[in-house]
Amino acid sequence: MNTTSFVLGILAVGFGLFTLYVRFAHPSWFGKLEAMKKQWGSATGNAMRIFGYTIVPIVVGIALIVAGIKGISLFSR
Repeated sequence: MNTTSFVLGILAVGFGLFTLYVRFAHPSWFGKLEAMKKQWGSATGNAMRIFGYTIVPIVVGIALIVAGIKGISLFSR
């Protein structure tokens, strides 16, 4: 087991889950969201925000957790 990959995976999943929670509980905390909605429209801005700040970190985090369990190091040569 590689602890570094595993811990970074846990942190990434935690970040993704935190942004998912904040999206529903405190949507006013997202300062960049209004700018994204202005730039790309409401639906596209929301979709990009969810994808970039929630889905990607959760998927990358799960991949890192699996890699960590298998003993794959994120920083090896």
